[in-house]
Amino acid sequence: MAKVYGVGIMGAGNISAAYLRLAPLFKNLEVRAVADVIPEAAKKRASEYNVAAQTPDELLKNSELDVIVNLTVPAAHFSVSKDILSAGKHAYSEKPFVLSVEEGIQLKALAEEHGLKVGSAPDTFLGGAHQQARSIIESGQLGRIASGTMHVMSRGMEHWHPNPDFFFQPGGGPILDLGPYYVTDLINLAGPIKRVSAFTSMARAEREVTAEGPFKGTFIKVGTPTTIHAILELHSGAIITLGTSWDVSSHGHHNIELYGTEGSVYVPDPNFFNGDVTITDRAGTKEKVTPWDHPFGVANQDLDKPNPRANYRNAGLSDMLTAAETGRHARCDLDVALHAVDVMTSILKAGETGQVITLSTTCERPAPLGPDEARAMLR
Repeated sequence: MAKVYGVGIMGAGNISAAYLRLAPLFKNLEVRAVADVIPEAAKKRASEYNVAAQTPDELLKNSELDVIVNLTVPAAHFSVSKDILSAGKHAYSEKPFVLSVEEGIQLKALAEEHGLKVGSAPDTFLGGAHQQARSIIESGQLGRIASGTMHVMSRGMEHWHPNPDFFFQPGGGPILDLGPYYVTDLINLAGPIKRVSAFTSMARAEREVTAEGPFKGTFIKVGTPTTIHAILELHSGAIITLGTSWDVSSHGHHNIELYGTEGSVYVPDPNFFNGDVTITDRAGTKEKVTPWDHPFGVANQDLDKPNPRANYRNAGLSDMLTAAETGRHARCDLDVALHAVDVMTSILKAGETGQVITLSTTCERPAPLGPDEARAMLR
């Protein structure tokens, strides 16, 4: 029988509900406590999911917890993960898990010193659609991936998030908030990145919060670029265009398109586990691929909407803990997350300096996750 790990949640914000709701899907996870610097927030979230509410210090000292999921704001991810590792527990962080390569290297050294694992979201690339797209690429039917495009653009977070200030400060912005989904999926699909160049800008110095909540009608000062256009050269030789922006009201770009010497693949939104995968032959004839029988591609939310979503957050956490038992690399391990951070922070630096930047890190592609292995993770 697989070991069941005690899980603590550090941070009771919006995303904590997804982790608490979906953790019971995985046979080796049991959430036992949630903490927040605002005690009322922890109590509210804990009561919703019938777990203990604790202070951050109590959570770190809780002997019933093997791993703590770090859902604090990005600027606090590094210091909180350090505290988690120093407390003798595995750490799994929301993205980005650090804001610099130097911070990531420090966490790696600390984890190795204590014999612990560090992992990081996103784990959406483990979804059925993205794993199927990878399988198609690896089959060779598209030939060698030579180029591609990735786009994640919208009018911004202030229109739906009740407290969006941190999205527009250093550590936020579309490249560090949404870019991890795209960069990590690219690493999964085509491998690590060698060097980058970019241009960056911001359309507005201030943003008005229009989402319902206590900050509606207030204005946020923007402290980080909100439009970033980058070129990524992969170690494989492929060249990828990446466009991220919160200054776009509407556009017609597909999420991810990869162009091979024998055909192309259209990959769905990497913010989600499922979606349509479309391929073309060398002549450009399009064919929507029949989804394979992958459990992380089965819709389990928004079932009453036109496009139901598959959401299996905690898949990366579950896999990391299994990896800790077996001694293998976790699919969402520190090296993958660190390389993604290196890519994104180098893009921002390239936008500031006009330089082409060669990355200081690389990583192995995460191991593929087929249907049977994914199914074995679920209760």
